[in-house]
Amino acid sequence: MGKMIQCIKLGREAEGLEKPPIKGPLGQRVFESVSKEAWKLWLEHSKILINEYRLDLMSESGQRIWMTELEKFFFGEGAALPAEFVAPEAKKD
Repeated sequence: MGKMIQCIKLGREAEGLEKPPIKGPLGQRVFESVSKEAWKLWLEHSKILINEYRLDLMSESGQRIWMTELEKFFFGEGAALPAEFVAPEAKKD
């Protein structure tokens, strides 16, 4: 088990990330205050954003939008799904 941190997203102590997930000051901030569990929540949320907004993460503008949304998700007003997003129906067994 890795280091324990006070997760800003979950509001409780949880296992922290093994290393900063992205470069720069924002990556360090995430590393110091976001748990593995919360990072997984972000990755799922970011998939929706990438698909709905058709973000090209290779472009500077796509990266800027992704980083802005990441900052909002953890340190701002929280996660908001795109207005046009329609959740897929649950699979029936």
